Amino acid sequence: DVQLVESGGGWVQPGGSLRLSCAASGFTSDAYTIGWFRQAPGKEREGVSCISHSDGNTFYADSVKGRFTISSDNARNTVYLQMNSLKPEDSAVYYCAAETVFGMATMAIQYDYWGQGTQVTVSS
Repeated sequence: DVQLVESGGGWVQPGGSLRLSCAASGFTSDAYTIGWFRQAPGKEREGVSCISHSDGNTFYADSVKGRFTISSDNARNTVYLQMNSLKPEDSAVYYCAAETVFGMATMAIQYDYWGQGTQVTVSS
């Protein structure tokens, strides 16, 4: 079974940085996408970024373009989300997710596997 374990959340002041990690295991082929989603209290889960394992293509939501960077260390089976210039509106529970069907998926409904989530709080 596919397993995803996030780490790296925490508290940071506005303008600060955090790096989230998603350790992935259990895939039976290289054709999968890892995505990062976030959900703030009272809001719907939204896609932040995703990366295709097979070709390295990436996607970023407009709200994080230029501030967040997604990358993959295939040797460690780990995907990272480097978050810079953080804003209070970035505060949310961040989830790592995986899908093995679409190749590059940006919507939560397309993902079958989810991690437990990690809290990110940006405040002064």
